[in-house]
Amino acid sequence: MKRIAVAAVGIPAAFCLVYLGGWALAVTLSILAGLGAVELYRLASTRGVRPLVVAGLLGAVALPPVMLLSSPGRNLDGRWVVLAGAAWLILIMLLALRVRTPTDHPLAAVAITAFGALYTGGLPATLIWLRESPAAPTALAATWLVFLPLVLTWICDSLAMLGGSMIGGPRLAPVLSPKKTWAGGLTGAVGAVILGPLYGMLALQPVGVRIPLPALMLVGLAIGTLGQLGDIAESLFKREAGVKDSGTFFPGHGGVLDRLDSLYWGIPVTVIILRAFHAA
Repeated sequence: MKRIAVAAVGIPAAFCLVYLGGWALAVTLSILAGLGAVELYRLASTRGVRPLVVAGLLGAVALPPVMLLSSPGRNLDGRWVVLAGAAWLILIMLLALRVRTPTDHPLAAVAITAFGALYTGGLPATLIWLRESPAAPTALAATWLVFLPLVLTWICDSLAMLGGSMIGGPRLAPVLSPKKTWAGGLTGAVGAVILGPLYGMLALQPVGVRIPLPALMLVGLAIGTLGQLGDIAESLFKREAGVKDSGTFFPGHGGVLDRLDSLYWGIPVTVIILRAFHAA
């Protein structure tokens, strides 16, 4: 019931935020990035690694606004983005030099600090480039375009769970995610490939967004495979930390990482594919 209640509130809220776009969406993604980074840093701390949390959070929450300002039609020069990223990495290393000794695992601390910000802040923030895409002529069209990877991910997860429970069979990743099966994974992947073109026909074409059929099928395949692998990859982190969930932010769903793990991979891959087909 908790999962249903969260979905009943969260999906309409997400639709409204994406429809508004701009700073409303960027700030929301920044909040989720900060929460996700805190969860990831907490996982690392259970293994004796002490990330530079403040610097990591600064990078995580800054990435969605940077994505917004560097999107089509905005004025931020991409070279400044690269230079700002370089300055941020230097800041992390300076902080490590100041507050970490050789016995404090400084290399691991710097690595997890940078990775945490890019993983929780940078990957999902590519959603903004979909929302700001010139391929979507209206706010409603851009919203449905953004929901392409979201809907396919949710459907893939549901079909994978259904296929796994009904068919069973060999485990996909018995150590990392014992409940996932090859049958469930294949069911989710095939469903995503089929539903990609259906989504294009039923949701995108009516609002004026034209995406080639091969691109939609490839997005479905990417979501159905890499999205599930993103889920398993997050389980790898949790198993090392010895926890079942990364947090409790979403009742019934776990933490931010638990809820967004598949989307961390699925969203940027969707952007890459659509850009390759000049469809976003």
